[in-house]
Parts: sequence; structure tokens; C-alpha cells
Amino acid sequence: MDAERLVTISRDALAESREVPDVVAEAWQAQALAQAIGSKIALCGPPGLRGEARALSEIGGRACGVLDHPMVRSGGVRAAQLTQVADMHAALTALHALLGEVGMALVGVACATDDEGLYWQCIEAIDAADESSDRVRGMLRRLAAHESDRPPDTVRGRAGPARPVAEMGPAGP
Repeated sequence: MDAERLVTISRDALAESREVPDVVAEAWQAQALAQAIGSKIALCGPPGLRGEARALSEIGGRACGVLDHPMVRSGGVRAAQLTQVADMHAALTALHALLGEVGMALVGVACATDDEGLYWQCIEAIDAADESSDRVRGMLRRLAAHESDRPPDTVRGRAGPARPVAEMGPAGP
């Protein structure tokens, strides 16, 4: 499944989470997805993004260990369904939004709990979501810089004609 679609599913699931265990499980799912997207880009992405992508993957992996979720919903680990990152810019932009939403949801849980252990888990997970978000923002900046260095007709896959327009002859009928 494409990264953008998985991020959308995760954002929807987080928005529908009403109970603390569900919010914590969705925060865990989001970090697992950040780890998977980082790994995929580190393997297949542009060389200029691979270092940041590896760091994102490592942060996501550590963050999954921070959250003590009671169980992952019956669908299993959503990130395991990741097959591709078709549009890197769109996927990273959506992931950035998801990580921000995760941070906000965890702030709500931390503020509402009397359980000191859960509070500190949330604080650590908020820090991890923020660190992941910083990495994604860095990747987006590098991607934008990479695209601005390319000729305008080839930016984001919009290749122009194979030969100059003057050599093409008259335009159709």
C-alpha cells in the first residue's frame, strides 16, 4: 500500500480514537509508520535524503518502544502494509501532519491522566513525535532544494518534450 494512503488511514484512526488506550495505540502506529517510511526512503530514495531517512527510521523505532500500548488493533501493524512511497513530497507532508496530530493527542492524554507512568510515557512519545517531525521537515527542505536545482520541466516528474519545441514541426490540425 502506498505511504500516502497509510498516513491517511492513520490520521483517520487517530481522529476516531476516543479512549486513552486507542490514542496510545494510534501514536504507536504513527511512529511505526514513520519508521517504515524512513526505511523505504533510505533504501530507495534520492541519495541526498537517505541520511535523514535513516535517522527518521531510527527515531520511529525508538519511539515505538517508548509507548506501552495494550494491544495493536486487530488489523495489526499498519506500517507492515507499506509497499511504496509513490509521491515522496506528498507522503512526507502528510506524515508531518500526522506526527503533529499525534503530539497534540498525546498532550491531551498527558494532561488528563493521574497515572504518573502514563504521563511520562506520553512526554517521551511527544518528544519522539517532535523529533520525527523535525526529520521529516528536514527531508522536505532537502527535497525542495533538490527539485529547485532541476530544470523546471522535470520538477516532480513533469518531463517536457524529448526534443526542443522548434524541432517538432507544426502543431496538429
